[in-house]
Amino acid sequence: MYVVVGVSGHTGRGVAETLLAQGEKVRVVVRDPKQGATWKHRGAEVFEAQLGDAVAMAKALSGAKGAYLLVPPRYDADDMLAAQHPVIDALAEAVRMSGVPHVVLLSSLGAELSEGTGPIQSLHYAERTLGAATKNITFLRAGYFIENFASSLPATQGGVLPTFLTPNRAIPMAATADIGRVAAELLLEPAAGTRVVEVTTTRAWSPNDISGELTRILGHNITTQFSPIDAVVPTLTGLGLPRGVAELVREMTDAINKGTIRSQGPPALRRFGQLGAGDVLKELLEKAPSHA
Repeated sequence: MYVVVGVSGHTGRGVAETLLAQGEKVRVVVRDPKQGATWKHRGAEVFEAQLGDAVAMAKALSGAKGAYLLVPPRYDADDMLAAQHPVIDALAEAVRMSGVPHVVLLSSLGAELSEGTGPIQSLHYAERTLGAATKNITFLRAGYFIENFASSLPATQGGVLPTFLTPNRAIPMAATADIGRVAAELLLEPAAGTRVVEVTTTRAWSPNDISGELTRILGHNITTQFSPIDAVVPTLTGLGLPRGVAELVREMTDAINKGTIRSQGPPALRRFGQLGAGDVLKELLEKAPSHA
């Protein structure tokens, strides 16, 4: 039996669906019983727990062959990193108490760095903390989520793709469906010791490439609309995000633009996704109300 958290999100759902499709027993961890109804119907065991509750999570992990864990973002907290640390500490304690033999932790490219990466710094802390709690762990470092462009898609009706990323810089990206699939595969192929796996699409994509894919899908020209890095904080705080969160996003975006956050390669293993940017963008557009 495998334990999966985050099933209300993209990657956790992908992990659970992949494992169930292969006939594996799955225990999903949910905060709200309403979130578990669908999974129970699909044959999964449902366990209610808060990720920050070490005792409850230890019970959730008890008897499992392996577990898929992640650190939820805290966009409501001005000090996001400080807000995430207690959850990470609780997960590490739960792993230690339960003795679960293998963990796959959703991480990110750039998690090997201790500073200068914005919100990814919490994943550096998570890798260190959870890595010390178990002998066998896989850090699944994902590329930039293609789904991050979803918030920019409404602007394509006006012929533009707004972004703070350097328009012509190709960066490693990943589809969340592929991340979930790869994570499930890694659970079924447990690590001996600490294993780092990078998951990305087969090629890197620039915002200009994304605009090109949108042009092809929509049938009208989409131009990349670049905004300078200094516009990140006022833009995001104007949308209601706490200033501390906005400043972390600015730092991460700047690190991506400078190439600080990048694929490391060996000794990290590489896994490539089956989906390209066009596949993900087409699905996002089909779900977007303005394009329905």
